[in-house]
Amino acid sequence: MAQAKKAKKPQMDPVFVWQGTNKQGRRIKGEQSGVNINAVRSALRRQGITPIKIKKKPKDLFAARKPPIKPADIAVFSRMLATMMSSGVPLMQAMQIIGEGHENASMQEMILAIKTDVESGTSLAESLGKFPLHFDDLFVNLVNAGEQSGTLETLLHEIAAYKEKTEALKAKIKKALVYPTSILVVAFVVTAILMIFVIPQFQELFTGFGAELPGLTLVVIQISEIFTQYWWLIFGSIIGTVVGIMQAKKRSRKVQHFFDRLLLKIPVIGEIMEKGAIARFARTFSTMFKAGVPLTEAMDSVAGATGNIVFSEATIVMKDEVSTGTQLNVAMKQSDLFPNMVVQMVAIGEESGSLDAMLAKVADFFEAQVDDAVDNMTALMEPMIMAFLGIVIGTLVIAMYLPIFKLGAVV
Repeated sequence: MAQAKKAKKPQMDPVFVWQGTNKQGRRIKGEQSGVNINAVRSALRRQGITPIKIKKKPKDLFAARKPPIKPADIAVFSRMLATMMSSGVPLMQAMQIIGEGHENASMQEMILAIKTDVESGTSLAESLGKFPLHFDDLFVNLVNAGEQSGTLETLLHEIAAYKEKTEALKAKIKKALVYPTSILVVAFVVTAILMIFVIPQFQELFTGFGAELPGLTLVVIQISEIFTQYWWLIFGSIIGTVVGIMQAKKRSRKVQHFFDRLLLKIPVIGEIMEKGAIARFARTFSTMFKAGVPLTEAMDSVAGATGNIVFSEATIVMKDEVSTGTQLNVAMKQSDLFPNMVVQMVAIGEESGSLDAMLAKVADFFEAQVDDAVDNMTALMEPMIMAFLGIVIGTLVIAMYLPIFKLGAVV
């Protein structure tokens, strides 16, 4: 049997802006869609309007840009869909309501596209799998398990809870990384401004002193001259290095492994990253196992959800060991990445048949640990950063005023 040809998507007619006069002779203007100018002119005359000027409406470049879909949007979508289906709203109607009411145009378009695909006979899991950038294997596998077992509503609640807790954990870890980085960037920019614009003004003032300048002042002036002459090279090198490292991490697995392992060794921040990876490992594993996904299959999704390539590669190795008959707690202990407490709780969960509950408790514990560690780091770093900025700015101020004090003593 010949396959039916796929219907072409209807093409929208271009929009034209026009000026004209109505039957009363008043000058009016507006917009009208049509195939071409002649079609628009004919349509206006049928409305009793005499066109004076017609031209194609220019494209709005800013309007054409659609907002990106963020992980938080997916988390909200999961919760809304789970809540509406639990309230008895059919899947298609729920997706229609969520899609039409969503503020994000990109999210709205994607949800309605998924709804249309499901209406044509495709399963929800397959339809979600067509958007891998926003619905990962974990999400798709859990939805598929829910559809197969008839527990889609229950698993949608599990997915929503998982997404919400994962995003909250990501926000905490991002805060741990962004806060000190932003402070250091501000400190560098302020110092650079002083070196490029302020210090040269003092240098011109000191030129007519005729006395020998203090050593600290000379050092600061020399640094200022370097900044003034090579500011473009300094800023370019820093920006180029940062961009280069980010691109190298995306393209090279070895580079990503090096920096992820290095990140785990940084004091305070490394501890937060390690606890965050363990929390994600446990939370993902618990959610997958509770949904009835086989242990070895679940570990593929767990590896991709840890957020650190060191833990990801270790999870793949553990999967191979578990598939050959090794217990999960033994494989975790051999990886030398998990604390003894985590290994013991997993062992208890395996023996009692409550592995998902034990892993959920591990995730709760380490998520709370990350939260406390971030708060403690913030409280600890605030006075340290203030002291650092005070030393840097104070040194520059002292270096510039030392010659003035020396001149005053001579006078």
